[in-house]
Amino acid sequence: MHYTALGHYDGFAAVRIRYAARTDVGRKRTHNEDYFALIEDDRLFLVDDGMGGHASGDVASKMSTEVIGEFYRRSRDPDASWPYRYDPSRSYAENRILTSICLANERVHEASLRNRSQRGMGTTIVAFHLNGTRAYIAHVGDSRCYRVRNGSIHALTRDHSLLEDWKEARPDLTEQEIRDFPHKNVITRALGMRETVEVDLKTVQIELGDRFVLCSDGLCGMLTDDEIHEVISAHGDPEAAVAELIDRSNAAGGDDNITAMLIDCRAS
Repeated sequence: MHYTALGHYDGFAAVRIRYAARTDVGRKRTHNEDYFALIEDDRLFLVDDGMGGHASGDVASKMSTEVIGEFYRRSRDPDASWPYRYDPSRSYAENRILTSICLANERVHEASLRNRSQRGMGTTIVAFHLNGTRAYIAHVGDSRCYRVRNGSIHALTRDHSLLEDWKEARPDLTEQEIRDFPHKNVITRALGMRETVEVDLKTVQIELGDRFVLCSDGLCGMLTDDEIHEVISAHGDPEAAVAELIDRSNAAGGDDNITAMLIDCRAS
């Protein structure tokens, strides 16, 4: 079973945004805990990967996107109250995305404490917000955002995982040692794990022709960056690209739920 969304909208001057997204249960799981959301009015794109088992992982991922979407809708009103102190050293767009994710963390954490069946639930998140000629990428966990530009692919996020910490501590690791690492799937940050959360935020300048991939680790855990780039480069149509990314991940084993989202920034 898979779910798909696609569409387009006119963004800032001379640029048109096209996007497609798809999520799939994969080959090894019976239940999909991934969730994606597209909030067009705010040019906000979200991919979540829930954790906590059949009864709660999907609850956490869906709850997170709903809380974020609701905060974005409320905060369109300049007189709306915010749940946390506004950071004057950051822009409105930065405050907005960081606040929404921190609020989602609080709600997921509170829900996990209230309901025994949801104890320990959580979710990763990667969020992409277009604002003028800039994009704000925020993430917690190991869901990723890539940028494809001028014939190359570049990861704009760093996984919050034991594997990444180990790689940083041991820059001389061989590819075989990395493949054999026994705790590849252990993440060090997620929404709902604790009362508060640290969110990584990056700002990038948009260029015409940029393509951004948001995905859960069910995709980037099955395909290399080069393989993802190969698929993206082979398709001008975002829907065809995300469909092949899902198919290839399943062909490689489909060990986890798979979510892929592609956002194209093109001339009108």
